[in-house]
Amino acid sequence: MQQEVLCEVNNCKYWVEGNKCSAEKIYVVSQKGKEASTTEETDCKTFTPEN
Repeated sequence: MQQEVLCEVNNCKYWVEGNKCSAEKIYVVSQKGKEASTTEETDCKTFTPEN
């Protein structure tokens, strides 16, 4: 299944031109282990700072 994942965090090592994510897998969690009800209550654990 092909999916397009968009990302505006251009200091992540998986960010590529066109605001796309090149990571093979994406891992998103809810903050503080609770059920998320808004976007702001989630975090992308795939983020890795670009060296």
